[in-house]
Amino acid sequence: MADIHHILANYWGHSTFRPLQQEIIESVLKQQDTLALLPTGGGKSICFQVPAMAQDGICIVVSPLIALMQDQVDQLTQRGIPAVAIFSGMSNRQIDILLDNCIYGAIKFLYISPERLKTDLFIARAKQMQINLLVIDEAHCISQWGYDFRPAYLEIINFKQLIPESTPCIALTASANQEVQQDILDKLQLKNPKVFQKSFQRANLSYSCLWVEDKEPQLFNMLKKVGGSSIIYARNRRKTQEIAAYLQKQGMKADFYHAGLSPDQRTSRQKAWIANQIQCIVATNAFGMGIDKSDVRLVVHVDLPDSLEAYYQEAGRAGRDEQKAYAVAMVEENDLIELQKNWEKSFPSAEVLQKTYQAMSNFLQIAAGSGELSTYDFDWTEMARRFQLPTSETFYALKTLESEGLFLMSDAFQNPSKIKIQVNATELYDFQIRNEKFESFLKFLLRQFGGNLYTQFVSISEASLSIQLKVPVEEIERYLNLLAKFEIIEYEKQNGLPKLTLLTPRANIDNLPITWSEYIQKKDRSKSKIDAVESYVRDQKTCRTRKISAYFGEQLFINCGVCDICVQRKKEQNGRAFPEGMEVEQKLILNYLKNGPMTLEDLTDCLRPLTRTEAAKVIQYCLEAGQISYTSADTIALVSS
Repeated sequence: MADIHHILANYWGHSTFRPLQQEIIESVLKQQDTLALLPTGGGKSICFQVPAMAQDGICIVVSPLIALMQDQVDQLTQRGIPAVAIFSGMSNRQIDILLDNCIYGAIKFLYISPERLKTDLFIARAKQMQINLLVIDEAHCISQWGYDFRPAYLEIINFKQLIPESTPCIALTASANQEVQQDILDKLQLKNPKVFQKSFQRANLSYSCLWVEDKEPQLFNMLKKVGGSSIIYARNRRKTQEIAAYLQKQGMKADFYHAGLSPDQRTSRQKAWIANQIQCIVATNAFGMGIDKSDVRLVVHVDLPDSLEAYYQEAGRAGRDEQKAYAVAMVEENDLIELQKNWEKSFPSAEVLQKTYQAMSNFLQIAAGSGELSTYDFDWTEMARRFQLPTSETFYALKTLESEGLFLMSDAFQNPSKIKIQVNATELYDFQIRNEKFESFLKFLLRQFGGNLYTQFVSISEASLSIQLKVPVEEIERYLNLLAKFEIIEYEKQNGLPKLTLLTPRANIDNLPITWSEYIQKKDRSKSKIDAVESYVRDQKTCRTRKISAYFGEQLFINCGVCDICVQRKKEQNGRAFPEGMEVEQKLILNYLKNGPMTLEDLTDCLRPLTRTEAAKVIQYCLEAGQISYTSADTIALVSS
């Protein structure tokens, strides 16, 4: 077995491990099942890459996102470590060759999605591999109580049971409360697991909530003031484009990123941002997961996420180099109303679910009791039109039925074709006068979708338009492409027709295979996450870091000193005398720290016979007075004069 310190120095250029990394690595090398909870930027990948390198054989890494897989494969390859990934879109021949290399070649890391683990080809080939470690990255995805549940993660246990019992399994995530942690251990059936958890406190990261209605000017001023690389998170694709366009008009190097872009576009924008050719990337929430960029100075949420887990993970992409960084939530009252509405949409009533399931069955012409494991082309927008169902309600109902295990839908389901008019009404009228062949088509679109076409992207179905206009689908697509070429509309074409695979025989709507008590419980848990987000942004008294840490079950006795609440408290404290009766302890603290930084625990011990609460009060006052500061999550030092 190779020396782990030598591997770290040889491939990563580091002489020492970060806190907890070595303990986690040693646990894995002892063939111990392990759960590691390290904050974003805490060096999770080292925890499985080093022990895998120290042993013969191949490490299989289960990962939820292509971007995450590709980034880690690129990082390993640049270090001279043979790593590969299986992506959707690869031909069977390409996958066959790649798996051969994993069996007979010198490949050390194979990255794969949880869905791919179930395929017969992969299972057959994996049995021939010498697997030294099974890694479950972003392990919170396995928990229905987490914020990013991925049903295929639940079936990882089936694959785990196919590999030798002696092969250890390590699950890693940045954010999981006690309930989610237990769910991870249970669902993966980890045996006598060692659990490692680093503090959720980030000494260099300042959290703030900014209540403001006119967000874009404030955002621009913030980006100018902080400088450096930044990420702006928005809830939907349209908003990412609008904010990026605004920032570009102000002269800032900004661009947008979302799943609707082509793979080449996503890759090029991600690389440009990593290389600092773009200062600011405006993105939906998947951006940044697992991407190795340590110098992000600012992360801003212009829309609130659905949970504190998601917020903590996304905000934590700032300051991974341990230099000063900022995480800001921009909030207005309407954001909280919108959060509530989205939660309500996400859990349709039993009546809506039954009506949608009935429409789907009729649309696909599936007879009662049949259809199990059959796959159908499924244009759900056409189904909604034909059965006169509300589009938004139908979308959420289908997603819910899928999450309840009734069927599976391809990725194309979430990404229907979209259009938006790029010109104003006068310019559109002028174009119609000069181009009569488009006039009736454009008038039809306006009648069908109304004025929303001028202000936002509207989902369309080319097949539905074809039926209504009685022209071939190819003709509809040609018209849309030409209008896009003339810059009259923006046209985002769907990538392939959605497919639906029925997982159970078609059920009677009065007896859908849904456990309604569990469905209600899931809804209530989701509401509690929404409530936690609202509590976080409304609270103007509690240290933000302590608030977040408490949510994850970690009790901090000392405020962070750098969040907006703590900064305001310092301003109020400035000039006030030290509390009477604590001057001696204040001097003791300053004298102890003259000899160098101390951990919070050691400093508290030095203040005995004060109780922990009394010691925390004195230390807190010194922090607020600006005499001392955190240098890491649990280390304090004198402030340089």
